[in-house]
Amino acid sequence: MSIRAGTWTLRRRVLVLLGMVGAMLLSVAGAEAYVATKNREYTDVLLTRVGPLRVQGQEMLNALLDQETGVRGFAVTADPEDLTPYEQGLAQERATAAQIRELATSYPGIEADLLVVERQADEWRRTVAQPVIDTTNTGGTAAAQALLNDDSRQRFDELRNAVAALQDEIFAAREETARDVERTGNLLVVLLIVAALVVALAAIALLLSLDRMVLRPLTNLAGQVRLVATGDYRHHIAGSGPPEFRQLGDDVDAMRQKIAADLSEVREARERIEWVNTQLQKQAEELTRSNRDLEQFAYVASHDLQEPLRKVASFCQLLQRRYAGRLDERADQYIAFAVDGAQRMQRLINDLLAFSRIGRLTTGFTDVDLNRLMEDVAAQTEPARQYADAELTWGELPVIRGEEPLLTNLLVNLISNSVKFRRPDVSPAVHVSARLVGAEWEITCQDNGIGIEPEFADKIFVIFQRLHAKDAYPGTGIGLAIVKKIVEYHGGRVWVETDVPEGAAIRFTLPALPADVEAEQADAGAGAAPSAGDGTVGGEAAGQPAERPSADAGGTAPADVPRPGDVPERGDATERGDATERGGASDSGGTGGVKEAVG
Repeated sequence: MSIRAGTWTLRRRVLVLLGMVGAMLLSVAGAEAYVATKNREYTDVLLTRVGPLRVQGQEMLNALLDQETGVRGFAVTADPEDLTPYEQGLAQERATAAQIRELATSYPGIEADLLVVERQADEWRRTVAQPVIDTTNTGGTAAAQALLNDDSRQRFDELRNAVAALQDEIFAAREETARDVERTGNLLVVLLIVAALVVALAAIALLLSLDRMVLRPLTNLAGQVRLVATGDYRHHIAGSGPPEFRQLGDDVDAMRQKIAADLSEVREARERIEWVNTQLQKQAEELTRSNRDLEQFAYVASHDLQEPLRKVASFCQLLQRRYAGRLDERADQYIAFAVDGAQRMQRLINDLLAFSRIGRLTTGFTDVDLNRLMEDVAAQTEPARQYADAELTWGELPVIRGEEPLLTNLLVNLISNSVKFRRPDVSPAVHVSARLVGAEWEITCQDNGIGIEPEFADKIFVIFQRLHAKDAYPGTGIGLAIVKKIVEYHGGRVWVETDVPEGAAIRFTLPALPADVEAEQADAGAGAAPSAGDGTVGGEAAGQPAERPSADAGGTAPADVPRPGDVPERGDATERGDATERGGASDSGGTGGVKEAVG
């Protein structure tokens, strides 16, 4: 089954090329390994066998010469000491013959020549050396020297010729081994050259293949992509070369089509956005005009409306003081209604102005120490707390970034609200605490008042929202709305926790300083307990009570807490303190019975 080359993937083509080159290189490497092994064997033979054989051949000749010299010397002097070279040469001859035979196991010619040398040496000793020695011992030196004639010298020359033949055979074996070493070495060099040529040819083939299979298709694809990038989004992109690149071209073209479709949608969206921006700009201009009108209205409300209202309230009070008891009971009642309505109207206007100023008249954020701030709050709420016999305590509070006047107004509203909505038979107790939760401080204002039913928990933060009659708990119903706006202006959130043992707990969050968060993380990493906000407790009344249970401790409201059918629930916070209400004085610059804290 044949497979067209055009359907081969790039991976398959590269693998086939690398496989062919690898097979060739493996074959060359195998041949090189074999030739290198043979070269090593020949070199080993040359160094450990043939080379020592030449030395042993020379040693054989030296041993025979020593024997001949010893015989001649003994024949001249008849001194037994002169036979020592003969005896040593004989021993050396036999030892050398043994070594040559051991080294020449693979060379039959050397072994045959060695046998010839040994036979001729034995023949020379039998026919020449031994008779000379015996004659010297029995007949004297003269008779011995007579035996050393030309015939004896010819016999020794024949022995020397045999040794020379042995040396020639050894030399021939050495030359043959050297030629083997040279031949295998040359063959090894040739194989290395062949391997280098294979690598070079493979590299050239790989470069040409990459140029044909990779570079050209990629260059073609890149050129088409550049055409699209210049703005020709309708240009069709087609890949070439291996299947991977053709698939890549199809994928890029699909992306081009998607981009072209998205660009069409973007153009349409841009046109719509431009139209919307135009409308928004018109609305912004209209909003700017509306804000100017609102600012003008605020100015009128704070100045022009207040003046006739003060006159109405003043003259109504004059009528009440001067004609009280002189008219009938209905007239006194009507005058009281007029005075009360004028005063409540003043309070509503002042509270509404305070609410509108939050975030608009700003003094800038600074580091505010809530512990020091609580001292100012305690001073501002002291008249109302003294009238109600209320106790205010607070734990260790943090330093946060914010506007000090707004934060003061926030805490004053919360504490005044807690003092105001107290149970008739229980002295009010308010406690402020803080704890670090993540990157925020969670601050809690806990009281022991009448509490809040869960179904009304979200309504109390709505402006002018009241859950009770004004004669039961007087006020404008804007206090907690101001609290919510101040908290959100500082980037936090506020809610009421009703699931507490008694009273209610209003919680709000404020962003913590980075140093506090890092310190908390370091303490948590070291296994330290989290730094809660209930540390050293400060307050106004002596003999502060123990810490109240936290709002997340669970539990239900006690049975003696009034229900909606018994005592109206509290729903506002910025009402005047009871001391102010009972005195009947109208503080036109206040916000719900507390000192105005908004700039």
